[in-house]
Amino acid sequence: MRFKAKPIRTELFVPGNKEDWMRRAPRFNADAYILDLEDSVPPPEKSAARESVGRMVQELGEAGQTIVVRVNRLETGLTGGDLEAIVGPHLYCVLLPKVEGPDDVVEVDILLRHFEREKGLEVGKIFIDPALETASGIRQSWEIANASPRVAHMGASGGKGGDTARSIGFQWTPEGMETLFLRSKVLVDVRAAGIPYPMSGGWMDIHDLEGLRRSAQQAKQLGYTGMHLIHPSHVPVVNEVFTPSEEEVAHYKGLIEAMEETRAQGGAAVTFGGDMVDIAHEETARAMLEIAREMGVPGA
Repeated sequence: MRFKAKPIRTELFVPGNKEDWMRRAPRFNADAYILDLEDSVPPPEKSAARESVGRMVQELGEAGQTIVVRVNRLETGLTGGDLEAIVGPHLYCVLLPKVEGPDDVVEVDILLRHFEREKGLEVGKIFIDPALETASGIRQSWEIANASPRVAHMGASGGKGGDTARSIGFQWTPEGMETLFLRSKVLVDVRAAGIPYPMSGGWMDIHDLEGLRRSAQQAKQLGYTGMHLIHPSHVPVVNEVFTPSEEEVAHYKGLIEAMEETRAQGGAAVTFGGDMVDIAHEETARAMLEIAREMGVPGA
């Protein structure tokens, strides 16, 4: 990937027809904000929302915020107009909804290339996050992940009563076992494609913060690095879960130091923290420390 994706723990959805909400969104301290032109905007307000979001991409981007825009799906015929309005130097990523296959990503890549050139931007600068919300999209996640070098942060979720549940037919539970295969399958495909920061999501209960925490912890354990969120109250919980703790940072540093010492003595493995570790564990520790540094974790 020519351009480097950012480690993002939290992306907060904000309706694109609420300019005051978009302007106030940074106070919630998410890593990125998804300005939404799709489901949260009624059809009669799509045109006005497109103009508002175009302005806010510029305004919030200039203020240092990481901005993602969820455009309307290709079948609506609105996607090209959405992209024309929002492409600019401060747009980080396009969230493309209801991706059915790799051709959807290729089409949006071509459109982005056109508008980047038209506006004097470096070609390839803007990422694509393909939203897999149907059985077809999930089935083709490997092909979708490899459809364009722009693909970033791609993952799978499985919210209560949403498009994915309707397409696949699962019955949602807070434990998430019914979507474990879906999230794991997509994650393996995404990682194999070299995408470093996959995002999950799908927690719809605004008030159950403990349930959210368990869901975020499960996603982290699977290998996801962040979540899409629908409510500001969810941001601090998920930021905490996906931020390496001081204890984790100290563990990674200690492991690296132990390996360096044993290597200096001619060894290749050492007991650390009760576990036998070797070069593979050291490389994992270095990778985790690098992510912690990119997140700005103190001491990393």
